Amino acid sequence: MEEASNPGTKAKTSNPISAADIGLKLLEQKVISDDQLEIATKERARLNNSQTIGAILVDLGFVSEGALSEILNESTGVTKFDIKSSIIDSRLVKKVPKDFAIHNKLIPISYTKESITIGMSDIFDIVAIDQLRRFFPPNFKIIPVYIAEVDILHAIDQYYDYEMSIEGILKEIENSKGNNINDESQLRGDYRSPMVRLVDAILTDAVHRGASDLHFEPEPLFLRIRYRIDGKMVQIRSIHRDYWSAIAVRLKILSGMNIAESRKSQDGHTNSEILGRKIDFRVSTQPTINGENIVMRILDEKQSIVSLEALGYNSSSHSLISKMLQKPEGVIIITGPTGSGKTTTLYTLLSMINTIDKNIMTLEDPVEYHIPLIRQSNIKADGNDGFAAGVKAILRQDPDVILIGEIRDKDTALTAIQAAMTGHQVFTSLHTNDALGAIPRLMNIGVPNYLMPGALIGVIAQRLARKLCVHCKKEQPADTFERRLLGPKRSNINKLFKAVGCNKCNNSGYKGRIAICEILMVERELDELISNAASRNEMIDHAIKKGFVPMIEDGLQKVVDGIIDLKELMRAVDMTDRMN
Repeated sequence: MEEASNPGTKAKTSNPISAADIGLKLLEQKVISDDQLEIATKERARLNNSQTIGAILVDLGFVSEGALSEILNESTGVTKFDIKSSIIDSRLVKKVPKDFAIHNKLIPISYTKESITIGMSDIFDIVAIDQLRRFFPPNFKIIPVYIAEVDILHAIDQYYDYEMSIEGILKEIENSKGNNINDESQLRGDYRSPMVRLVDAILTDAVHRGASDLHFEPEPLFLRIRYRIDGKMVQIRSIHRDYWSAIAVRLKILSGMNIAESRKSQDGHTNSEILGRKIDFRVSTQPTINGENIVMRILDEKQSIVSLEALGYNSSSHSLISKMLQKPEGVIIITGPTGSGKTTTLYTLLSMINTIDKNIMTLEDPVEYHIPLIRQSNIKADGNDGFAAGVKAILRQDPDVILIGEIRDKDTALTAIQAAMTGHQVFTSLHTNDALGAIPRLMNIGVPNYLMPGALIGVIAQRLARKLCVHCKKEQPADTFERRLLGPKRSNINKLFKAVGCNKCNNSGYKGRIAICEILMVERELDELISNAASRNEMIDHAIKKGFVPMIEDGLQKVVDGIIDLKELMRAVDMTDRMN
Protein backbone atom coordinates (compact mmCIF):
# COMPACT_ATOMS: atom_id res chain seq x y z
CA MET A 1 0.00 0.00 0.00
CA GLU A 2 1.05 3.58 -0.63
CA GLU A 3 0.86 5.84 2.38
CA ALA A 4 -2.12 8.15 2.76
CA SER A 5 -3.17 10.21 5.71
CA ASN A 6 -6.10 9.54 8.02
CA PRO A 7 -9.17 11.73 7.94
CA GLY A 8 -9.68 14.23 10.69
CA THR A 9 -12.44 12.04 12.15
CA LYS A 10 -10.42 9.97 14.57
CA ALA A 11 -11.67 7.84 17.41
CA LYS A 12 -10.90 9.24 20.83
CA THR A 13 -10.71 7.10 23.91
CA SER A 14 -12.16 9.50 26.48
CA ASN A 15 -15.35 8.40 28.28
CA PRO A 16 -16.32 5.52 26.00
CA ILE A 17 -19.85 4.13 26.30
CA SER A 18 -21.31 0.85 25.14
CA ALA A 19 -23.83 0.47 22.38
CA ALA A 20 -26.58 -0.23 24.93
CA ASP A 21 -25.89 3.08 26.64
CA ILE A 22 -26.65 5.13 23.52
CA GLY A 23 -30.39 4.80 24.07
CA LEU A 24 -30.05 5.84 27.71
CA LYS A 25 -27.94 8.80 26.70
CA LEU A 26 -30.59 9.90 24.20
CA LEU A 27 -33.22 9.46 26.90
CA GLU A 28 -31.17 11.41 29.44
CA GLN A 29 -30.88 14.34 27.04
CA LYS A 30 -34.63 14.12 26.30
CA VAL A 31 -34.04 13.40 22.63
CA ILE A 32 -36.38 10.39 22.92
CA SER A 33 -39.05 9.29 25.40
CA ASP A 34 -39.25 6.20 27.64
CA ASP A 35 -41.91 4.72 25.38
CA GLN A 36 -39.79 5.25 22.27
CA LEU A 37 -36.77 3.59 23.86
CA GLU A 38 -38.92 0.64 24.95
CA ILE A 39 -40.35 0.22 21.44
CA ALA A 40 -36.87 0.38 19.90
CA THR A 41 -35.51 -2.14 22.42
CA LYS A 42 -38.30 -4.61 21.61
CA GLU A 43 -37.74 -4.12 17.89
CA ARG A 44 -34.03 -4.81 18.35
CA ALA A 45 -34.83 -8.03 20.22
CA ARG A 46 -37.25 -9.05 17.45
CA LEU A 47 -34.40 -8.61 14.97
CA ASN A 48 -32.13 -10.80 17.12
CA ASN A 49 -29.94 -7.79 17.92
CA SER A 50 -28.84 -7.61 14.27
CA GLN A 51 -29.11 -3.81 14.28
CA THR A 52 -27.88 -1.19 16.70
CA ILE A 53 -30.33 0.60 18.94
CA GLY A 54 -29.30 3.85 17.27
CA ALA A 55 -30.07 2.55 13.77
CA ILE A 56 -33.47 1.29 14.91
CA LEU A 57 -34.34 4.61 16.54
CA VAL A 58 -33.50 6.33 13.25
CA ASP A 59 -35.51 3.79 11.21
CA LEU A 60 -38.52 4.30 13.47
CA GLY A 61 -38.25 8.04 13.06
CA PHE A 62 -37.68 8.65 16.78
CA VAL A 63 -34.34 10.38 16.32
CA SER A 64 -32.49 12.06 13.46
CA GLU A 65 -29.09 11.02 12.14
CA GLY A 66 -27.77 14.41 13.27
CA ALA A 67 -28.87 13.95 16.87
CA LEU A 68 -27.46 10.43 16.94
CA SER A 69 -24.14 11.67 15.57
CA GLU A 70 -23.94 14.38 18.24
CA ILE A 71 -24.49 11.83 21.01
CA LEU A 72 -21.80 9.58 19.56
CA ASN A 73 -19.41 12.51 19.32
CA GLU A 74 -20.01 13.72 22.88
CA SER A 75 -19.92 10.30 24.48
CA THR A 76 -17.24 8.47 22.52
CA GLY A 77 -15.23 11.07 20.66
CA VAL A 78 -16.13 9.38 17.36
CA THR A 79 -17.47 11.91 14.88
CA LYS A 80 -19.59 11.20 11.85
CA PHE A 81 -17.67 10.71 8.62
CA ASP A 82 -19.25 12.39 5.60
CA ILE A 83 -18.91 9.68 3.00
CA LYS A 84 -21.27 11.42 0.57
CA SER A 85 -18.69 14.11 -0.18
CA SER A 86 -15.73 11.74 -0.13
CA ILE A 87 -13.89 9.71 -2.73
CA ILE A 88 -12.39 6.47 -1.47
CA ASP A 89 -9.61 4.45 -3.07
CA SER A 90 -11.45 1.50 -4.64
CA ARG A 91 -8.32 -0.65 -4.30
CA LEU A 92 -8.52 -0.25 -0.54
CA VAL A 93 -12.26 -0.97 -0.42
CA LYS A 94 -11.87 -4.26 -2.23
CA LYS A 95 -9.40 -5.60 0.30
CA VAL A 96 -12.51 -6.37 2.36
CA PRO A 97 -14.90 -8.89 0.72
CA LYS A 98 -18.26 -7.42 -0.26
CA ASP A 99 -20.29 -10.02 1.69
CA PHE A 100 -18.33 -9.25 4.85
CA ALA A 101 -18.81 -5.51 4.33
CA ILE A 102 -22.58 -5.87 3.82
CA HIS A 103 -23.05 -8.26 6.75
CA ASN A 104 -21.15 -6.01 9.16
CA LYS A 105 -22.23 -2.73 7.55
CA LEU A 106 -18.74 -1.29 7.20
CA ILE A 107 -16.43 0.07 4.54
CA PRO A 108 -12.70 0.94 4.53
CA ILE A 109 -12.06 4.69 4.31
CA SER A 110 -8.31 5.39 4.38
CA TYR A 111 -5.03 4.04 5.67
CA THR A 112 -1.53 4.90 6.83
CA LYS A 113 1.50 2.66 7.28
CA GLU A 114 0.24 1.63 10.72
CA SER A 115 -3.54 1.93 10.66
CA ILE A 116 -6.75 1.71 8.68
CA THR A 117 -9.85 3.82 9.19
CA ILE A 118 -13.12 1.92 8.84
CA GLY A 119 -16.55 3.48 8.45
CA MET A 120 -19.07 1.51 10.55
CA SER A 121 -22.73 1.87 11.44
CA ASP A 122 -21.93 0.19 14.78
CA ILE A 123 -18.59 1.45 16.05
CA PHE A 124 -18.88 -0.86 19.09
CA ASP A 125 -19.02 -4.09 17.09
CA ILE A 126 -15.81 -5.54 18.49
CA VAL A 127 -16.45 -8.89 16.78
CA ALA A 128 -16.50 -7.27 13.34
CA ILE A 129 -13.44 -5.19 14.18
CA ASP A 130 -11.58 -8.30 15.32
CA GLN A 131 -12.57 -10.25 12.18
CA LEU A 132 -11.40 -7.35 10.00
CA ARG A 133 -7.82 -7.92 11.12
CA ARG A 134 -7.42 -10.96 8.90
CA PHE A 135 -7.63 -8.76 5.80
CA PHE A 136 -4.74 -6.50 6.85
CA PRO A 137 -1.14 -6.87 8.07
CA PRO A 138 -0.56 -8.01 11.67
CA ASN A 139 -0.57 -5.29 14.35
CA PHE A 140 -2.48 -2.95 12.04
CA LYS A 141 -4.51 -0.52 14.16
CA ILE A 142 -8.18 -0.30 13.20
CA ILE A 143 -9.84 3.08 13.76
CA PRO A 144 -13.66 3.08 13.53
CA VAL A 145 -15.61 6.16 12.44
CA TYR A 146 -19.38 6.43 12.39
CA ILE A 147 -21.32 6.36 9.12
CA ALA A 148 -25.07 5.90 8.91
CA GLU A 149 -26.09 2.42 7.79
CA VAL A 150 -27.95 3.66 4.71
CA ASP A 151 -24.88 5.62 3.59
CA ILE A 152 -22.59 2.62 4.09
CA LEU A 153 -24.84 0.35 2.04
CA HIS A 154 -25.03 2.97 -0.72
CA ALA A 155 -21.23 3.30 -0.72
CA ILE A 156 -20.85 -0.49 -0.90
CA ASP A 157 -23.07 -0.50 -3.98
CA GLN A 158 -20.90 2.19 -5.58
CA TYR A 159 -17.45 0.85 -4.83
CA TYR A 160 -18.06 -2.89 -5.18
CA ASP A 161 -20.55 -3.01 -8.05
CA TYR A 162 -18.99 -0.49 -10.43
CA GLU A 163 -15.61 -0.32 -12.14
CA MET A 164 -13.54 2.41 -10.47
CA SER A 165 -10.16 2.35 -12.26
CA ILE A 166 -9.55 4.86 -15.06
CA GLU A 167 -8.58 2.14 -17.54
CA GLY A 168 -11.54 -0.03 -16.58
CA ILE A 169 -14.03 2.83 -16.86
CA LEU A 170 -12.69 3.86 -20.28
CA LYS A 171 -13.02 0.27 -21.46
CA GLU A 172 -16.58 0.17 -20.13
CA ILE A 173 -17.41 3.35 -22.10
CA GLU A 174 -15.85 1.95 -25.27
CA ASN A 175 -17.77 -1.32 -24.94
CA SER A 176 -21.03 0.59 -24.55
CA LYS A 177 -20.12 2.72 -27.59
CA GLY A 178 -20.54 5.85 -25.49
CA ASN A 179 -24.31 5.43 -25.06
CA ASN A 180 -25.94 7.87 -22.61
CA ILE A 181 -22.64 9.38 -21.49
CA ASN A 182 -24.11 12.88 -21.87
CA ASP A 183 -27.23 12.19 -19.79
CA GLU A 184 -27.30 15.28 -17.57
CA SER A 185 -29.45 13.64 -14.87
CA GLN A 186 -26.83 10.92 -14.42
CA LEU A 187 -23.95 13.40 -14.57
CA ARG A 188 -25.33 15.04 -11.44
CA GLY A 189 -23.94 12.21 -9.34
CA ASP A 190 -25.40 8.87 -10.40
CA TYR A 191 -22.66 6.24 -10.11
CA ARG A 192 -24.32 4.32 -12.92
CA SER A 193 -22.78 6.98 -15.14
CA PRO A 194 -19.25 5.95 -16.07
CA MET A 195 -18.42 9.65 -16.56
CA VAL A 196 -19.14 10.39 -12.90
CA ARG A 197 -16.83 7.55 -11.90
CA LEU A 198 -14.21 8.60 -14.48
CA VAL A 199 -14.01 12.13 -13.07
CA ASP A 200 -13.75 10.77 -9.51
CA ALA A 201 -11.02 8.35 -10.60
CA ILE A 202 -9.02 11.12 -12.30
CA LEU A 203 -9.29 13.39 -9.25
CA THR A 204 -8.19 10.54 -6.99
CA ASP A 205 -5.26 9.73 -9.28
CA ALA A 206 -4.12 13.37 -9.30
CA VAL A 207 -4.20 13.56 -5.50
CA HIS A 208 -2.47 10.18 -5.22
CA ARG A 209 0.38 11.37 -7.46
CA GLY A 210 0.81 14.59 -5.45
CA ALA A 211 -0.27 16.94 -8.25
CA SER A 212 -0.77 20.62 -7.46
CA ASP A 213 -2.78 21.29 -10.63
CA LEU A 214 -4.89 19.19 -12.98
CA HIS A 215 -5.26 20.28 -16.63
CA PHE A 216 -7.94 19.14 -19.10
CA GLU A 217 -6.80 20.33 -22.54
CA PRO A 218 -9.04 19.61 -25.56
CA GLU A 219 -7.41 19.11 -28.96
CA PRO A 220 -9.24 18.53 -32.28
CA LEU A 221 -9.11 14.72 -31.98
CA PHE A 222 -8.38 13.99 -28.33
CA LEU A 223 -8.42 15.31 -24.77
CA ARG A 224 -5.02 15.71 -23.14
CA ILE A 225 -4.80 15.34 -19.35
CA ARG A 226 -1.74 16.79 -17.64
CA TYR A 227 -0.76 17.15 -13.97
CA ARG A 228 1.66 19.64 -12.46
CA ILE A 229 3.86 17.57 -10.16
CA ASP A 230 6.70 19.16 -8.19
CA GLY A 231 6.36 22.28 -10.34
CA LYS A 232 6.65 20.47 -13.70
CA MET A 233 3.87 19.69 -16.18
CA VAL A 234 3.55 15.95 -16.83
CA GLN A 235 1.30 14.40 -19.49
CA ILE A 236 -0.65 11.58 -17.88
CA ARG A 237 -2.95 10.34 -20.62
CA SER A 238 -4.98 11.21 -23.71
CA ILE A 239 -8.58 10.09 -24.16
CA HIS A 240 -11.14 10.32 -26.95
CA ARG A 241 -12.42 13.82 -27.70
CA ASP A 242 -16.02 12.51 -27.75
CA TYR A 243 -15.88 12.12 -23.95
CA TRP A 244 -14.88 15.71 -23.23
CA SER A 245 -18.36 17.24 -23.31
CA ALA A 246 -19.65 14.92 -20.57
CA ILE A 247 -16.49 15.34 -18.47
CA ALA A 248 -16.73 19.13 -18.74
CA VAL A 249 -20.39 19.11 -17.69
CA ARG A 250 -19.59 16.89 -14.70
CA LEU A 251 -16.74 19.19 -13.63
CA LYS A 252 -18.99 22.24 -13.94
CA ILE A 253 -21.72 20.58 -11.88
CA LEU A 254 -19.20 19.74 -9.16
CA SER A 255 -17.81 23.28 -9.19
CA GLY A 256 -21.14 25.10 -9.14
CA MET A 257 -20.73 26.56 -12.63
CA ASN A 258 -23.26 27.27 -15.36
CA ILE A 259 -23.18 24.14 -17.52
CA ALA A 260 -24.77 25.99 -20.44
CA GLU A 261 -22.00 28.61 -20.59
CA SER A 262 -19.04 27.67 -22.75
CA ARG A 263 -18.11 30.96 -24.44
CA LYS A 264 -16.98 32.83 -21.33
CA SER A 265 -14.46 31.89 -18.67
CA GLN A 266 -15.87 30.76 -15.32
CA ASP A 267 -14.50 30.16 -11.84
CA GLY A 268 -15.77 27.70 -9.28
CA HIS A 269 -14.69 25.36 -6.55
CA THR A 270 -15.53 22.03 -5.00
CA ASN A 271 -14.17 20.00 -2.11
CA SER A 272 -14.03 16.37 -1.23
CA GLU A 273 -12.42 13.86 1.06
CA ILE A 274 -10.01 11.86 -1.09
CA LEU A 275 -7.76 9.11 0.25
CA GLY A 276 -8.70 10.28 3.74
CA ARG A 277 -7.59 13.87 3.13
CA LYS A 278 -9.62 17.03 2.84
CA ILE A 279 -9.03 18.38 -0.66
CA ASP A 280 -10.24 21.69 -2.07
CA PHE A 281 -10.33 22.20 -5.83
CA ARG A 282 -10.28 25.69 -7.36
CA VAL A 283 -11.65 25.32 -10.87
CA SER A 284 -11.41 27.66 -13.86
CA THR A 285 -12.56 27.37 -17.45
CA GLN A 286 -11.14 29.20 -20.46
CA PRO A 287 -12.62 29.06 -23.98
CA THR A 288 -10.02 28.13 -26.63
CA ILE A 289 -10.17 27.44 -30.35
CA ASN A 290 -10.44 23.72 -29.53
CA GLY A 291 -13.09 24.05 -26.83
CA GLU A 292 -13.12 24.79 -23.13
CA ASN A 293 -9.87 24.33 -21.25
CA ILE A 294 -10.39 23.42 -17.58
CA VAL A 295 -7.72 23.70 -14.90
CA MET A 296 -8.16 22.55 -11.31
CA ARG A 297 -5.89 23.81 -8.54
CA ILE A 298 -5.54 21.09 -5.90
CA LEU A 299 -5.27 22.33 -2.32
CA ASP A 300 -4.41 19.50 0.05
CA GLU A 301 -4.89 20.30 3.75
CA LYS A 302 -2.24 17.70 4.55
CA GLN A 303 0.34 20.01 2.98
CA SER A 304 -1.01 23.30 4.37
CA ILE A 305 1.17 23.59 7.46
CA VAL A 306 4.54 21.89 7.73
CA SER A 307 7.60 22.60 9.83
CA LEU A 308 10.36 24.95 8.70
CA GLU A 309 12.69 21.95 8.57
CA ALA A 310 10.31 20.10 6.24
CA LEU A 311 10.16 23.17 4.00
CA GLY A 312 13.96 23.17 3.70
CA TYR A 313 15.13 25.67 6.32
CA ASN A 314 18.25 24.57 8.20
CA SER A 315 18.87 25.07 11.92
CA SER A 316 20.57 28.46 11.55
CA SER A 317 17.71 29.72 9.36
CA HIS A 318 15.21 28.38 11.88
CA SER A 319 17.01 30.22 14.68
CA LEU A 320 17.02 33.48 12.71
CA ILE A 321 13.31 33.21 11.91
CA SER A 322 12.52 32.44 15.56
CA LYS A 323 14.26 35.68 16.56
CA MET A 324 12.20 37.58 14.01
CA LEU A 325 8.98 36.07 15.37
CA GLN A 326 9.85 37.14 18.91
CA LYS A 327 9.57 40.80 17.95
CA PRO A 328 6.12 41.98 19.06
CA GLU A 329 5.58 44.47 16.24
CA GLY A 330 6.77 45.02 12.70
CA VAL A 331 6.45 43.61 9.19
CA ILE A 332 7.82 40.25 8.02
CA ILE A 333 7.81 39.82 4.24
CA ILE A 334 8.05 36.61 2.20
CA THR A 335 9.25 37.21 -1.36
CA GLY A 336 9.46 35.07 -4.46
CA PRO A 337 7.78 34.46 -7.80
CA THR A 338 4.37 32.84 -8.25
CA GLY A 339 4.48 29.20 -7.22
CA SER A 340 7.48 29.56 -4.90
CA GLY A 341 5.60 28.44 -1.78
CA LYS A 342 5.11 31.86 -0.20
CA THR A 343 1.64 31.03 1.16
CA THR A 344 2.82 27.76 2.69
CA THR A 345 5.70 29.52 4.44
CA LEU A 346 3.38 32.29 5.69
CA TYR A 347 1.02 29.66 7.14
CA THR A 348 3.95 27.88 8.78
CA LEU A 349 5.10 31.13 10.42
CA LEU A 350 1.58 31.83 11.68
CA SER A 351 1.33 28.31 13.10
CA MET A 352 4.54 28.92 15.08
CA ILE A 353 2.92 31.82 16.96
CA ASN A 354 -0.69 30.57 16.94
CA THR A 355 -1.56 30.45 20.64
CA ILE A 356 -4.77 31.00 22.59
CA ASP A 357 -3.52 34.33 23.96
CA LYS A 358 -3.19 35.92 20.50
CA ASN A 359 -5.80 37.21 18.08
CA ILE A 360 -4.51 36.41 14.59
CA MET A 361 -6.49 37.68 11.60
CA THR A 362 -5.85 37.23 7.88
CA LEU A 363 -6.89 38.83 4.60
CA GLU A 364 -6.37 36.42 1.70
CA ASP A 365 -7.24 36.24 -1.99
CA PRO A 366 -8.53 33.59 -1.49
CA VAL A 367 -8.15 31.61 1.75
CA GLU A 368 -6.31 28.47 0.67
CA TYR A 369 -6.23 26.46 3.89
CA HIS A 370 -8.18 26.75 7.11
CA ILE A 371 -6.09 27.11 10.27
CA PRO A 372 -7.71 26.44 13.68
CA LEU A 373 -8.09 29.48 15.97
CA ILE A 374 -7.09 32.00 13.27
CA ARG A 375 -9.77 34.34 11.89
CA GLN A 376 -9.40 34.11 8.11
CA SER A 377 -11.17 36.33 5.56
CA ASN A 378 -11.52 36.11 1.79
CA ILE A 379 -11.00 39.40 0.01
CA LYS A 380 -10.79 40.53 -3.58
CA ALA A 381 -7.44 42.28 -3.85
CA ASP A 382 -8.47 44.24 -6.93
CA GLY A 383 -11.91 45.32 -5.71
CA ASN A 384 -13.07 48.43 -3.88
CA ASP A 385 -12.71 46.59 -0.60
CA GLY A 386 -9.13 45.45 -1.27
CA PHE A 387 -6.32 44.66 1.14
CA ALA A 388 -5.84 48.27 2.31
CA ALA A 389 -9.52 48.70 3.17
CA GLY A 390 -9.57 45.23 4.71
CA VAL A 391 -6.68 46.03 7.06
CA LYS A 392 -8.43 49.20 8.24
CA ALA A 393 -11.53 47.11 8.97
CA ILE A 394 -9.81 44.33 10.92
CA LEU A 395 -7.79 46.82 12.96
CA ARG A 396 -11.13 47.46 14.67
CA GLN A 397 -11.27 43.73 15.55
CA ASP A 398 -8.49 44.01 18.17
CA PRO A 399 -5.86 41.88 16.34
CA ASP A 400 -2.38 41.12 17.63
CA VAL A 401 -1.19 39.66 14.33
CA ILE A 402 -2.32 40.45 10.79
CA LEU A 403 -1.61 38.53 7.60
CA ILE A 404 -2.04 40.46 4.36
CA GLY A 405 -1.97 38.05 1.43
CA GLU A 406 0.13 40.24 -0.83
CA ILE A 407 1.35 43.82 -1.15
CA ARG A 408 0.51 44.98 -4.67
CA ASP A 409 0.10 48.74 -4.35
CA LYS A 410 1.01 51.83 -2.37
CA ASP A 411 -2.15 51.88 -0.23
CA THR A 412 -1.68 48.29 0.94
CA ALA A 413 2.04 48.84 1.64
CA LEU A 414 1.42 52.01 3.66
CA THR A 415 -1.43 50.39 5.59
CA ALA A 416 0.82 47.43 6.46
CA ILE A 417 3.60 49.76 7.67
CA GLN A 418 1.13 51.82 9.71
CA ALA A 419 -0.33 48.68 11.31
CA ALA A 420 3.18 47.62 12.31
CA MET A 421 3.93 51.05 13.75
CA THR A 422 0.81 50.86 15.93
CA GLY A 423 1.93 47.68 17.69
CA HIS A 424 0.96 44.80 15.40
CA GLN A 425 2.90 41.95 13.89
CA VAL A 426 2.23 41.98 10.15
CA PHE A 427 2.98 39.15 7.73
CA THR A 428 2.75 39.61 3.99
CA SER A 429 4.24 38.66 0.62
CA LEU A 430 5.84 40.61 -2.21
CA HIS A 431 7.08 39.77 -5.71
CA THR A 432 10.84 40.43 -5.80
CA ASN A 433 13.84 38.42 -6.97
CA ASP A 434 15.62 38.36 -3.62
CA ALA A 435 15.36 39.50 -0.01
CA LEU A 436 17.18 42.82 -0.43
CA GLY A 437 15.03 43.58 -3.45
CA ALA A 438 12.03 44.07 -1.14
CA ILE A 439 13.40 47.40 0.10
CA PRO A 440 13.69 49.20 -3.28
CA ARG A 441 10.46 47.52 -4.36
CA LEU A 442 8.57 49.11 -1.45
CA MET A 443 10.13 52.46 -2.32
CA ASN A 444 9.15 52.08 -5.98
CA ILE A 445 5.48 51.57 -5.10
CA GLY A 446 5.46 54.66 -2.92
CA VAL A 447 6.67 53.86 0.61
CA PRO A 448 9.05 56.61 1.79
CA ASN A 449 12.38 55.19 2.96
CA TYR A 450 12.06 57.06 6.28
CA LEU A 451 8.94 54.99 7.18
CA MET A 452 10.65 51.60 6.93
CA PRO A 453 13.26 51.82 9.72
CA GLY A 454 11.77 50.35 12.88
CA ALA A 455 8.77 48.95 11.00
CA LEU A 456 10.47 46.25 8.94
CA ILE A 457 11.54 43.16 10.92
CA GLY A 458 12.92 41.12 8.05
CA VAL A 459 12.52 39.58 4.62
CA ILE A 460 12.57 35.90 3.66
CA ALA A 461 13.14 35.09 -0.02
CA GLN A 462 12.64 31.59 -1.38
CA ARG A 463 12.39 29.43 -4.47
CA LEU A 464 11.31 25.82 -4.81
CA ALA A 465 13.54 23.15 -6.33
CA ARG A 466 12.76 19.50 -6.95
CA LYS A 467 14.45 17.08 -4.56
CA LEU A 468 16.45 14.16 -5.86
CA CYS A 469 14.63 10.86 -5.39
CA VAL A 470 16.24 9.19 -2.38
CA HIS A 471 15.58 5.75 -3.87
CA CYS A 472 17.56 6.17 -7.09
CA LYS A 473 19.88 9.19 -6.91
CA LYS A 474 23.45 8.29 -7.78
CA GLU A 475 26.75 9.89 -6.88
CA GLN A 476 28.86 10.63 -9.96
CA PRO A 477 32.08 12.57 -10.68
CA ALA A 478 31.59 16.34 -11.05
CA ASP A 479 32.69 17.70 -14.41
CA THR A 480 34.66 20.92 -15.00
CA PHE A 481 31.55 23.04 -15.55
CA GLU A 482 29.92 21.77 -12.35
CA ARG A 483 33.07 22.41 -10.32
CA ARG A 484 33.17 25.97 -11.64
CA LEU A 485 29.58 26.50 -10.51
CA LEU A 486 30.44 25.20 -7.05
CA GLY A 487 33.09 27.91 -6.72
CA PRO A 488 36.46 28.05 -4.96
CA LYS A 489 34.91 27.55 -1.50
CA ARG A 490 33.95 24.01 -2.54
CA SER A 491 36.99 23.10 -4.67
CA ASN A 492 37.42 19.89 -2.68
CA ILE A 493 34.09 18.48 -3.91
CA ASN A 494 34.76 15.88 -6.61
CA LYS A 495 31.44 14.03 -6.72
CA LEU A 496 27.81 15.12 -6.83
CA PHE A 497 24.50 13.27 -6.66
CA LYS A 498 22.47 13.25 -9.87
CA ALA A 499 18.99 12.19 -10.97
CA VAL A 500 18.48 8.67 -12.32
CA GLY A 501 14.81 7.62 -12.24
CA CYS A 502 12.87 4.68 -10.81
CA ASN A 503 9.28 3.55 -10.23
CA LYS A 504 9.15 5.46 -6.93
CA CYS A 505 9.52 8.80 -8.76
CA ASN A 506 7.74 7.95 -12.04
CA ASN A 507 11.21 7.66 -13.63
CA SER A 508 11.79 11.40 -13.28
CA GLY A 509 14.65 11.17 -10.79
CA TYR A 510 12.91 13.69 -8.52
CA LYS A 511 10.39 13.36 -5.71
CA GLY A 512 9.02 16.31 -3.75
CA ARG A 513 10.27 19.88 -3.50
CA ILE A 514 12.34 21.89 -1.06
CA ALA A 515 12.84 25.60 -0.46
CA ILE A 516 16.06 27.40 -1.36
CA CYS A 517 16.08 30.51 0.77
CA GLU A 518 17.80 33.58 2.14
CA ILE A 519 16.85 35.53 5.25
CA LEU A 520 17.52 39.22 5.77
CA MET A 521 17.01 40.41 9.33
CA VAL A 522 16.73 44.19 9.52
CA GLU A 523 18.75 45.45 12.50
CA ARG A 524 19.67 48.97 13.63
CA GLU A 525 22.59 49.53 11.25
CA LEU A 526 20.62 48.34 8.22
CA ASP A 527 17.76 50.59 9.36
CA GLU A 528 20.17 53.52 9.15
CA LEU A 529 21.29 52.54 5.65
CA ILE A 530 17.65 52.35 4.52
CA SER A 531 16.87 55.71 6.14
CA ASN A 532 19.84 57.27 4.33
CA ALA A 533 18.76 55.75 0.98
CA ALA A 534 21.97 53.71 0.70
CA SER A 535 22.68 51.88 -2.55
CA ARG A 536 21.84 48.21 -2.98
CA ASN A 537 25.54 47.28 -3.03
CA GLU A 538 26.10 49.07 0.27
CA MET A 539 23.24 47.15 1.85
CA ILE A 540 24.45 43.82 0.43
CA ASP A 541 27.99 44.37 1.73
CA HIS A 542 26.65 45.26 5.17
CA ALA A 543 24.28 42.27 5.27
CA ILE A 544 27.04 39.80 4.33
CA LYS A 545 29.30 41.23 7.04
CA LYS A 546 26.45 40.54 9.48
CA GLY A 547 26.21 36.90 8.37
CA PHE A 548 23.63 37.10 5.59
CA VAL A 549 23.72 33.91 3.46
CA PRO A 550 22.62 34.50 -0.17
CA MET A 551 20.12 32.11 -1.70
CA ILE A 552 22.68 30.70 -4.12
CA GLU A 553 24.88 29.60 -1.20
CA ASP A 554 21.94 27.88 0.48
CA GLY A 555 21.21 26.11 -2.80
CA LEU A 556 24.82 25.04 -3.35
CA GLN A 557 24.94 23.54 0.13
CA LYS A 558 21.83 21.51 -0.68
CA VAL A 559 23.59 20.34 -3.87
CA VAL A 560 26.66 19.24 -1.91
CA ASP A 561 24.41 17.50 0.62
CA GLY A 562 22.78 15.50 -2.19
CA ILE A 563 19.30 16.97 -1.63
CA ILE A 564 19.02 18.67 -5.04
CA ASP A 565 21.19 18.68 -8.14
CA LEU A 566 22.83 21.58 -9.97
CA LYS A 567 20.32 21.32 -12.79
CA GLU A 568 17.47 22.12 -10.41
CA LEU A 569 19.42 24.88 -8.69
CA MET A 570 20.13 26.56 -12.04
CA ARG A 571 16.42 26.37 -12.88
CA ALA A 572 15.47 28.07 -9.60
CA VAL A 573 18.29 30.59 -9.09
CA ASP A 574 20.20 32.84 -11.52
CA MET A 575 23.76 31.46 -11.71
CA THR A 576 24.95 33.21 -14.88
CA ASP A 577 27.65 35.12 -12.96
CA ARG A 578 29.35 31.80 -12.14
CA MET A 579 29.26 30.49 -15.70
CA ASN A 580 31.83 32.97 -17.04
